[in-house]
Formats: sequence, structure tokens, C-alpha cells
Amino acid sequence: MSRTRTALLAAMALVAGATGTAFAVDPGGAEVAAVPCTVDYKIQNQWSTGFTAAVTVTNNSAAKSSWSLKWSYAGNQKVTSGWNAKLSQSGAAVTAANKSYNAQLATGGSVSFGFQGSYSGSNAIPATFTLDGVTCNVDSGGPGGPTDPPDPGGPANRANNPYDGAKVYVNPEWSANAAAEPGGSRIANQPTGVWLDRTAAINGAGGKMGLRAHLDEALRQKGSGELVVQLVIYNLPGRDCAALASNGELKADEIDRYRTEYIDPIKAILADSKYSSLRIVTTVEIDSLPNLVTNTGSRPTATPQCDVMKANGNYIKGVGYALNKLGDVPNVYNYVDAGHHGWIGWDDNFGPSATLFKEAATAEGATVNDVHGFITNTANYSALKEDHFSISDNVAGKSVRESNWVDWNRYVDELSFAQAFRNQLVSAGFPSGIGMLIDTSRNGWGGTARPTGPGAQTTVDTYVDGGRYDRRINPGNWCNQSGAGLGERPQASPAAGIDAYVWMKPPGESDGASKEIPNPEGKGFDRMCDPTYEGNPRNGNNPSGALADAPLSGHWFSAQFRQLMQNAYPPLS
Repeated sequence: MSRTRTALLAAMALVAGATGTAFAVDPGGAEVAAVPCTVDYKIQNQWSTGFTAAVTVTNNSAAKSSWSLKWSYAGNQKVTSGWNAKLSQSGAAVTAANKSYNAQLATGGSVSFGFQGSYSGSNAIPATFTLDGVTCNVDSGGPGGPTDPPDPGGPANRANNPYDGAKVYVNPEWSANAAAEPGGSRIANQPTGVWLDRTAAINGAGGKMGLRAHLDEALRQKGSGELVVQLVIYNLPGRDCAALASNGELKADEIDRYRTEYIDPIKAILADSKYSSLRIVTTVEIDSLPNLVTNTGSRPTATPQCDVMKANGNYIKGVGYALNKLGDVPNVYNYVDAGHHGWIGWDDNFGPSATLFKEAATAEGATVNDVHGFITNTANYSALKEDHFSISDNVAGKSVRESNWVDWNRYVDELSFAQAFRNQLVSAGFPSGIGMLIDTSRNGWGGTARPTGPGAQTTVDTYVDGGRYDRRINPGNWCNQSGAGLGERPQASPAAGIDAYVWMKPPGESDGASKEIPNPEGKGFDRMCDPTYEGNPRNGNNPSGALADAPLSGHWFSAQFRQLMQNAYPPLS
């Protein structure tokens, strides 16, 4: 039975009297018995040894206070992990039972869950499903029936890596600012992210281009080839709970406004068939989810604002809603922000962060298949690769982990962290095909201060401090860092597990004002952007290392841009 006909029968089912038999009117006019339940089993992603599947069960019989769905595989498929259901397997037989939070299944109601599995040979969709012992109709969701494999590239023919074989959109507004600086023409043609950091940015604010204008320009740049457009989705309620420079327009409890005034209009534009030939990459809500791990509860880095956001769940809900809605658009590739090594590289942050990301990716109707990958180091300065010391080195009887700089972190640079965190995310239940992006826009750390070899082996601190490329006072410093340089130029597939190096943060756009500036954008003043500030627990109570005379976040900062060019690594020619 086709999906359309199944839906019609379910929608038009009439509950009969004492017999309890349900009937529906067939589109051809005949009265037929309606099936008691339908199952939509979709293979979302498939590779040589594994797959992910999404299952939706619709109950057309009496309401249930608990449920159990069973099926058997014809091949050697094994369920390895799952979400939103208790999954067990004995031989070929699989049982999916409700969790406590989705036990209720009303008449006409549906419940969805998903899982990851392994297989070899064929991966046919099961022919029969039973809900509490009653056989359901099977809606295979594919033109070739239950055994039809997914199309190449996964859902909706998405590319495995959207950056492969594609140009990337050059924002003409950023390009003009760059070209206006002395020597800026050398990099004015580089692709950067378009930041949708408030609702007004969707239609254009302050004379700037809106989303449609950017997409129209992207079509012009695309020509006959493939082109990626990079968007930053950045407007959660109670945004940036551990910082002030980039606080947003929505209050902590305004999740409904986030859904209806921000995400829904963005989705409507992205879903316009006019833009279906573009590859649209979204960076979803930077600096949000990691805050719930590191800056809440009894930790010394906790803030009252982050405790509020953890308690009300609106970061989880907002990210889940964004992934669900934007993931419905066939040419959108969602990448969730995953902090950076100097934030969640420690043992007590690493695993819990991956678990929390999984929670967000399965909230508000989203599934892990709405996530194409993750991005690290967004708008940050962590060095891509430290060549002069490693986490396994020992100096003067001490491990590098004991140095003040590393401070017991497991990672010393962004590439090793991103590759390891990708594996952790897969272990947490994300598809094994996910890729990572690394923002290299400001992590080059070149110029005369760039070390050319290891530091002196007098102590572990002289060894690390003398050899590290990252010249920040502390890896917790994040605002307009003095001495920073442009990093690796954007490129596709630069390393194992890495989809691309990107410039998601446009170089030359400020992280925050170095002093309080009244503004209508909802942006506060954070002392971490004040060069005279002596720090807080989140940066080990060290000086901020920020540049002076910085404008509001997102505004053009000429002095910073010139510094970034001067200290670029690889150097600019």
C-alpha cells in the first residue's frame, strides 16, 4: 500500500460501535476495514557494514498506556544502539518498547524512535510488524517497496560531504570590508559564514542583506557547479548564558518566539524550491549546549543564567526544534556546535557533552539523522595542530598534562580533539558517517611570535610554553585575542573524519566591545573583552588578553583584521 493511501485510511478511519471494528472509505468508494496500526520504517543512512533507521508507529485502535512493537529480520541485521525506545534483540527477533516518557499512545496517535544497526549482505526492511501482538500495515516509505535501499548519499540524496566538489559562498558584504583594508584583497575572496544572530537578520537589518538576498547571490555565484552556503543559526532564548558580549534578543523563557519568529521563517525560506540546488550548511547554536555541562551546578565556573537554562530545558528544546525543522529541507546539512578542546576536552566534560548533544538531537521531534556533523572551534582561537609537544610527552618527571597550560586536558590542539570527539559522538549514538568541521578563521598564530621548535626542557611549563603556537594567556580566553592570526584557508576533506576547514567566524568581525556601548541589538558588555580585566574561574583567573577599542560583537574591527593578516599562518603572500 502506498504511503498516500495508508495516510488516507488512517485519517478517515471511523470507530464503529459494539464490534470495535474500524472502517474507512477507500478513495475508490468502497468501505474497507482500517488497519489497527501502521509502521513507517525508514533506512535513513546506510554504509557497507551498518545503517541507521527511523521508525514511526501509528495506533488506529484503542488508546494505549504502554506499547511494544516487534519484528524479525530476514538477514543478519543487529541493533547496536537506539533512542526513544527500549530495544532488545534475540536472534533475528527485535522488540522495541516504550520509554516512561512516551508510553501513552492515543487513538490516531504516533510515536517515533530510531536505532543504529550492523549488517552484511542485504538489508531488507522487515515484512511484518506487530504492535502488542496485532499485525500492522507496513509503509516502507520507498518507491521500490520494503527492500528498496536508500538512495546514494543518504536522505534526499544529500552528499556524504557537502564540501567535496563544491565552491563555497563568498559573502559580498564581508568581502567588501576585507578588500577595503590595506592588503585585504589577498583574502577578500575567501568564503565565510553568514550569521543570523537575531530575527531582524532574516530579512536584513541596518542596511545589510537578508537571507533571501544571500541565497539569491549564492545562486549567481553557483553557476553550473555545486555551491555551499554557510549559515550560523544563533538566537536561542537566554543565549550565551556564560557570557555577556553576545547575549541575544530573546529572554530565557521565550522558546515559543524562537520557534515561530526565528526558526520557522528561516525554514520557510530555505525550503523554497528556488534554492533547492544549493548545499546549505547550518552551524546550529554556538556556545549553547556545552554551557549546560561546564557552567552549571556546583562547578566553580557555574553562572545563575546557565543554571536557569539547564532547568528550563530551552537550549535542548531550541536545538532539537532547529534540527527537526531545518533537517526536513532536503538540501540542508546541519552541523551542531561542539565547543573546542579548551572547553570540553577534559575527562569530566568530554563524555557528558556527547551524551547531552544526543539528548538535544532527539528532542522536539528531531533524530540523530537530522545531524550531518559537528563543528568545533567556532569563533575561537585554539591552534589546529601543535607540532612541538604532545599529550604523551614527559619532561622533568612530569606529564605534559600537568603543565599549567594543558591543565590535565586530554587534548592539546583542535584537530586531535575533533577527531576523538567524533568517535565519542558515534559511541553516543550518532551515525558513523558524521563529519566534523573546524573553524580555522583565527587560529593560525603566525608571525614573529610563532615558535620554531620545542621549549626548553627545564620544566614541563617551559617546555610547553616555549613550544606552543597558541599564544593566549589561557585557553579559556576567547574575546578579540591579541596576537592571533588567520589560520588554514577553507578547504574540503583536509584530514580523516574532517569534512572541511572553514571560516565560519568572519575574520575582522568583533567578538564583543572592550567597554560598555549602549545598543539596540541586545548585546551586553563582558569583562572578558576588556583588556584590563584580570579574569575569572573560567579562564583560571588570568588577564583577558583582549584587544583594546573593540566595537560590538559582529561589527567590523579594523585593527583586529589587520593583526590577523599580519600573523596569518600559513602566511599571506
